[in-house]
Amino acid sequence: MSTDPLQDFSVERFGHDGTARDVLWAGSGPGLVIMTEMPGITPEVADFARRMVAAGFTVALPDLFGTRGEPASSIAYLRAIVPACVSRQWAAFARGRTAPVVDWLRALARHTHERCGGEGVGVLGMCWTGGFALGVAVDPSVRVPVLSQPSLPLGPRGRDDLHLSTDDLTAVSDRLERQELCAIGLRFTDDPLSPAERFETLRRELGDSFIGVEIDSSDGNQHGFGTKAHSVLTAEYRAEPGHPCYEAEQLVIEHFDRQLRSG
Repeated sequence: MSTDPLQDFSVERFGHDGTARDVLWAGSGPGLVIMTEMPGITPEVADFARRMVAAGFTVALPDLFGTRGEPASSIAYLRAIVPACVSRQWAAFARGRTAPVVDWLRALARHTHERCGGEGVGVLGMCWTGGFALGVAVDPSVRVPVLSQPSLPLGPRGRDDLHLSTDDLTAVSDRLERQELCAIGLRFTDDPLSPAERFETLRRELGDSFIGVEIDSSDGNQHGFGTKAHSVLTAEYRAEPGHPCYEAEQLVIEHFDRQLRSG
């Protein structure tokens, strides 16, 4: 796949608490903050954002790592993941801790709500940023957090960890229960990067406020990280109506519609 010039997105600098990053914007309607998977804003991630624009939403796509528009490749992964693994902003191996970057993402969610109006915003993380959606949902501006193949913290000791502090987990759980909101999780059953134990923790901690979608890693669904299916919303196999990835995306859109639109 060739480099995506991303010409249909505008780019604005957004700063909070001394940290500024580029954010790509497109669309109109209620706001969505879409946090990219590794290795960055690839053409597939940009196409997912475009589908959300076509569904009637404004997309805020923060440029968090990697080279935007560059296709995924072994070199692109290495250039993105090695600095991220050692950065304190991501706390990639830390258990029971909210990554510091989540505070910046919460500010972006508030800004997106102020800019777009509506009932609130949706936040969606994928892979490396999957679990961040739950941390961002501590902020009252967030109405729907979506965790697609959440992969942090890394390492075998963190398989059942949500990459959230105890205080943040309590706050988001209370929000979801009190306001009758829900969090959505998406993963493949045999995904080694997004283990089943993490979804078990989500069900235990969030109860009926969590909708877990686990797609069978079988022939016909198999594609992604190495020989294991991984990306639910961005890989080529999700494009066909009737495929479980397509149906998962429609579920996400339905919840965004229901929770974010006035009236």
